Amino acid sequence: MSDAPDTEEQINNTRWQRTLQVLQVIGPPLTVATALLVYFGWARTDAQAKAMGLDVSLFGYTVQDFILRSIQSLFQPLAWLVVIGLLWLMLDRAVSRLLEAGRYRKAVRLSGTVVMLLGFAYAAAMWLAVSARPEQILLYVPFLIAGGLVVGAWGMNLRRRTDDRTEPPPRTPQAPRALERSLVFVLVTLLLFWGTSDYAQALGRGAALDYQARSSLLPTAVVYSKDRLAVGAPNVREESAGSEGAPLYRYTGLRLLVVSGGRIFLLNDGWSLERGRVVVLQDDGSVRVEYGNPASD
Repeated sequence: MSDAPDTEEQINNTRWQRTLQVLQVIGPPLTVATALLVYFGWARTDAQAKAMGLDVSLFGYTVQDFILRSIQSLFQPLAWLVVIGLLWLMLDRAVSRLLEAGRYRKAVRLSGTVVMLLGFAYAAAMWLAVSARPEQILLYVPFLIAGGLVVGAWGMNLRRRTDDRTEPPPRTPQAPRALERSLVFVLVTLLLFWGTSDYAQALGRGAALDYQARSSLLPTAVVYSKDRLAVGAPNVREESAGSEGAPLYRYTGLRLLVVSGGRIFLLNDGWSLERGRVVVLQDDGSVRVEYGNPASD
């Protein structure tokens, strides 16, 4: 009678252990992916703001805003990363089945050796190229170095899995292997942040140039204010729309950039990186802004 509770307790403990193992596997990559999304959104917005003569802190973006701004730019890279990850899992599972069946063990070991040497050699060569000429770094070099490390580490893992298991394995401490995996994980994560920063900054500068070329496609904005705003941006016209007893000023020639952090950011017609201005108004009801379709101009 006393065996049933013990068996049920063992089953529950086993379930908890499996759950913890799954969380340990999924948790770190998920945390890194979220941090990369936030960092990518910040780096992209920061580069864009600097190219436009602003500071990213003016926009008052939240963590959620940075994630949302990064997803659109990272959708295709993330989709390709998921596809590559699925293909790698399928390949790794197929290799595991061969090893479990005891087939092609020598071929798998030789392939693992070749993959390990090629992966680590490629990562080392790219690192030496970056160190020799840091001013001529290609945009995707950090990702290529990280890929070489991951491929080399997988090849090393294949070699270990092809060891003959007919005899009980020696009881060696697992600390060195755990430390090895941790160091590879940390190094790959740092490389991902490095590559993400370069890629995000390139996209941010490109977005600023895109605003210069396509500012006419932004929504039009007409600002009404009881007080004179003294907007000195080019092509912005001030008109009196009230009377002496109830003054009202109207400002045209503006385009909506973004509304964020309790502020309204406007660009002047014909905005450019060299001569353009960014008009910042408080979104607190002190002014009234009418937005329109740019196609109606």
